[in-house]
Amino acid sequence: MKSMEVSITQFRQDIFDLVSQALEGNEVWVTYKGRRLRIAPENQPTSRLARITPLDVVNPESPALDDSSLREEMTRAWERDWSEL
Repeated sequence: MKSMEVSITQFRQDIFDLVSQALEGNEVWVTYKGRRLRIAPENQPTSRLARITPLDVVNPESPALDDSSLREEMTRAWERDWSEL
């Protein structure tokens, strides 16, 4: 874990970068009027990938998903494409 100390002026200029570093697990200390403040995440740091919100791309209530002929046609098309790889 990397630790850094910055003045309040530098913190104000680089706030987004310094907060990102704190979220990645680095210690960020800010000095203001002779006192030190530590910027740290509330919970353990997580990867950016872990913070992605999943989206439903396919509508599970779509009647097309129940159509087995459509599913079979799509499977044949995929297998044809994959065989060309």
